[in-house]
Amino acid sequence: MSQPEGRLLAVSDLHVSHEENRRIVEQLRPETDRDWLIVAGDVGELTTDIDWALTLLRDRFAQVVWAPGNHELWTHPADPVQARGQARYDHLVELCRSLGVLTPEDPFPVWRGAGGPVIVAPLFLLYDYSFRSPGSSREEALSRAYDEGVVCTDEFLLHPDPYSSRQAWCRARVDATEHRLAACDPDIPLVLVNHFPLVRQPTSALYFQVFAQWCGTRLTADWHRRFRTAAVVYGHLHIPRTTTYDGVPFLEVSLGYPREWRRRGVPDPLLRSVLPAPAIA
Repeated sequence: MSQPEGRLLAVSDLHVSHEENRRIVEQLRPETDRDWLIVAGDVGELTTDIDWALTLLRDRFAQVVWAPGNHELWTHPADPVQARGQARYDHLVELCRSLGVLTPEDPFPVWRGAGGPVIVAPLFLLYDYSFRSPGSSREEALSRAYDEGVVCTDEFLLHPDPYSSRQAWCRARVDATEHRLAACDPDIPLVLVNHFPLVRQPTSALYFQVFAQWCGTRLTADWHRRFRTAAVVYGHLHIPRTTTYDGVPFLEVSLGYPREWRRRGVPDPLLRSVLPAPAIA
């Protein structure tokens, strides 16, 4: 009897600092011993929590692929690792490598199971405040956020060192990643994995529209068209769903905070199938 091909699965925004979420993560398991798992950021804030969760998942799935969220990049006062900015990201990359978890700094792996082959490309791009109201400056958008009391904690805990700003760090990441994607084999489609959506359209579903400025960059708006893309996987918005832009499926694969999933229910299934692609009803 032939063995199942396995599935390429994805999840994000596990936020394991919340005990209820931690219990959910403890229950995550593959269906076959060939399943891969994409983790699209926001595992947690503390390096100890990130280590715990990725170790557990590494032990269960054939391969884990991680892209960082903004929460992993926080320099939290309770974290034993007080590195900031690039140094913190480098520390997380080394942690993942010690576990056998793939990161945006490693060669992109090729998924050859069901629906493959595809190149799985975990990205680290950040945001540059360009998802703001048309005609407003970054300063005006930030001022409005403070006035409305909707300010991302990144403003206090996500440091861009040694870059002059988060937007400068974002630009450097976008430029380097763009060149890397352009060098990929054009005959093999890409699954682009980023914590933040690559296009602005998904942010229209946010309850607080002013928060969109912390959700991505317009510099990536055409990447799903420029590069041969089979699917885009992202999180951050805590609005799990699949939308399609220019014929490409965009999967928001988050769990979110307990206060959110208690209201709407835990996504079913929580581990979303990227490949094989689920049938559209």
